[in-house]
Amino acid sequence: MDNEIVIKPASSEDLENIFRFICELENESFDYNSFRLIYDKNIRNLENYYFVAFDIDKIVGFISYHTQELLHHCGRVGEIQELFVDKDYRNNGIGKFLINEIEKISRINNIKSIEVTSNVKRIENVDFYQKMGFVKTHNKFTK
Repeated sequence: MDNEIVIKPASSEDLENIFRFICELENESFDYNSFRLIYDKNIRNLENYYFVAFDIDKIVGFISYHTQELLHHCGRVGEIQELFVDKDYRNNGIGKFLINEIEKISRINNIKSIEVTSNVKRIENVDFYQKMGFVKTHNKFTK
């Protein structure tokens, strides 16, 4: 990776790349029209932050971060919903750049904590998040 990576807010023009990333991340083929409606709604929501990482003119990474006021924190908290780096660009610090952007947003907006949940199938993610300073403090249950 010889070029400088640039992080910028995601836009509607980034939809197709992000759709491809999320399908790959989840190993699933989502309905494009449903995805587009949710994406368009989420990028307009002022409590959500979506960023893309660019290598020149190619999107190589994406992060989505949703914030909300929670009673049990008595304030605003944020949760990383998706984080994806193109397989050809992994292990080059792009995930760290994206996390750093979320940390800046959190400081500016007085967000009390940043949370992330990782699927148990993604064992490699545990090491990454721990290197980024995340501590395993919760168990997540789904139904």
